[in-house]
Amino acid sequence: MVGTLHAWHAVERGHQVVQIEREAEARGASLRNFGQIWVSGRAGGEELHTALRARELWESIGARVPALGFRANGSLTLVRDERERAVAEAALARDDAAARGYELLTADQAREVNPALRGEFTGALWCERDAAVEPRTAQLALRKALLASGSYTFLPGREVREVIGERAVRDDHGEVHTGDAVVLCTGAALGGLVRELAPDLPVRRVRLQMMQTDPLGEPLTTSVADADSFRYYPAYRSPALDELAAVQAQTPTAAAYKMQLLMVQRRDGGLTIGDTHAYEHPFAFDVLEDPYDHLAEVVASFLGRPLPKIRRRWAGVYAQCVDTTRVVHRQQVRDGVWLVTGPGGRGMTCSPVIAETTANELGW
Repeated sequence: MVGTLHAWHAVERGHQVVQIEREAEARGASLRNFGQIWVSGRAGGEELHTALRARELWESIGARVPALGFRANGSLTLVRDERERAVAEAALARDDAAARGYELLTADQAREVNPALRGEFTGALWCERDAAVEPRTAQLALRKALLASGSYTFLPGREVREVIGERAVRDDHGEVHTGDAVVLCTGAALGGLVRELAPDLPVRRVRLQMMQTDPLGEPLTTSVADADSFRYYPAYRSPALDELAAVQAQTPTAAAYKMQLLMVQRRDGGLTIGDTHAYEHPFAFDVLEDPYDHLAEVVASFLGRPLPKIRRRWAGVYAQCVDTTRVVHRQQVRDGVWLVTGPGGRGMTCSPVIAETTANELGW
């Protein structure tokens, strides 16, 4: 998605673009995510400004490319007790709470916003600025629009193997591509050419597990998170969170797999549900059942009904800056050649602004 949106901004500014993709179709973290435009938990300052600007761009692009499936659905982070509620109240007291569209709701108010939530919780932190797109088809929709511009060429099934002099690359078909600028958006592929160009790259890889269900049978009108997400997003850091962490541990499974619940309904009515976090290499190749069992139990308790049949499960890997306060790593690696990677879990949210910033800095 980062690469595709670099192409989008370049075409919008009047340039001819060649996009080289190592797969026949994108298969990485850009598809294996929630499709959330996630403002609610972002750190104050640069990260929040980036997310809010990205939210604007996603909405404007979505108006032009309806197949993106953009929808301003907002999110509810559900709380079950007074300690979790105290963390939500602390978030509401932030100076930037209004910019995020925060509001603390009672359980009944939350059910008015999202009637599918008929289970057990005592309240919710509403974030009006959150939104969603369809991750498995968003790139296809963007590419169709780019191809219609007449200024875009897509070359799938090719891998860039070598940077040649200034502003040129050779792919694994032996073809050389030259332009005014080369931008390498490599995702979680950090070896090979990337290691040659940036041997001390301050970026790591993170693995997660997710799943998707059959259609729910009714609208889930918002994205949904549980209070475990308070532990993983910087916007929620506060003395109230410190007290929650000290007194109220996560369940053993949630703690072991560094879990939170995030849930979004897809256009077909199914639910995308996750997730876990693994940081230590080598990653396990197994997709483990305990995390899925935990998520299914949490979701069923919020819905007040059994989870629909799980249709598919998957693992994904994304690249994250080692300094997690950085939105992305952008580095000039040769004259006219830039490497852009490491947005972490912000990739789907922030990619329009990551690409816009590159375009601005390079003077496109």
